[in-house]
Amino acid sequence: MKPKIITTLKTYDREQFTSDLIAGVSVAMVALPLSLAIAIASGAGPEKGLVTAIVAGFLISFLGGSRVQIGGPTGAFIVVVFGVIANHGYDGLVLATLMAGIIMLVAGYLKAGNLVAYVPEPVINGFTIGIGIIIATSQIKDFFGLSMAEVPAEFIAKTHALWAARDTLNLYAVAIGLATMAMIVGLRRVAPRFPGLVVAVGLTSVIVAIAYLPVDTIFSRFGPLPSTLPMPALPDISVERIISLLPSALIIAFLASVESLLSAMVADKMIGGKHRPNAEVLAQGFANIGSALFGGLPATGAIARTATNVRAGGKTPVAGVIHALTILLVMLLAAPVAGYLAMPALAGLLILTAWNMSEPHKWRGYMQTRVSDRVLLILTLVLTVFADLTVAIGVGVSVGLALRLRRSNADIEKDWTTPDR
Repeated sequence: MKPKIITTLKTYDREQFTSDLIAGVSVAMVALPLSLAIAIASGAGPEKGLVTAIVAGFLISFLGGSRVQIGGPTGAFIVVVFGVIANHGYDGLVLATLMAGIIMLVAGYLKAGNLVAYVPEPVINGFTIGIGIIIATSQIKDFFGLSMAEVPAEFIAKTHALWAARDTLNLYAVAIGLATMAMIVGLRRVAPRFPGLVVAVGLTSVIVAIAYLPVDTIFSRFGPLPSTLPMPALPDISVERIISLLPSALIIAFLASVESLLSAMVADKMIGGKHRPNAEVLAQGFANIGSALFGGLPATGAIARTATNVRAGGKTPVAGVIHALTILLVMLLAAPVAGYLAMPALAGLLILTAWNMSEPHKWRGYMQTRVSDRVLLILTLVLTVFADLTVAIGVGVSVGLALRLRRSNADIEKDWTTPDR
């Protein structure tokens, strides 16, 4: 369970540091607008995303079991975080994140990191697509510049409320959102190593500021961003709150562990390496405890940012440490500038993120799998969107394991012959 950074530093040299420095700064430019957008979509202040990227991102790289893993707030948590804040307030989310961190520490010490292999793949695919749908729907208000007093959390009620507000459509907001998405896609194809996210969001936000367009910005909605990290503090803790938040904490711990280990496995394929799953789970535990103490959001390894790190030339966990320190430097020196980022631009960024995380290029393959896997994927997807993520994961994993056990028993029966007594 030794962190990878200890292993890699034994043979560390100037050439590796140069590669890690370039990769770390590049990933920070991708993570910066994403962290702000994810925090806002989660129902939290934008500064919470920066705090999470800095504190949790540093700890995940410093203590993790992967050479190139990049951690921070991710889209997978938006649904859970939004629900916890709505039901228990932001302090309740901080406590749930703290509890999730402790749960992951216990899981890591018990060497439970290898158990991710037992989570059925259709369940992971189903709730990932479902989360993508929910994230995209949550961004419609800002993307179209709709005027609404409150957006309901429940999916059907939300779609009805959005439709009812269609007369407040802001064409300037739509233009900014579309322009941002077009630039992100274009830059990704023309220069995949270029930090296109921050350039696209930055340019369209500059247009909003220069032309005085009637479009919401981070500053107009949330006020100025803080230029320092908050002091660490514990949330309000009581037995009643712990009991009421335990289901949310378990879901956060499950999501953080699964997404982080999946991200580490993807990274292994890209670099031809091998991560340490139990060290990774322990790092997620420490990172979520650290994020909670600084008032941040739940965090995990981020597949897209990790892939960006590899493509940018990241060699060791030092790149992830540099990524966190770069975001801290931006927070200290340029927080007021970030306040000018336009909300439709961030909404366009998140809609693209939701589309990419659902991996549409794999949908045809999903429909060619066995019938039981297709049913399990659709069941998990529908429960994620229309019911609750806790219910979706619980039902999906239970049904998936039952199907796997049934198939195993069928194989045993097929190969079994009556013994000669």
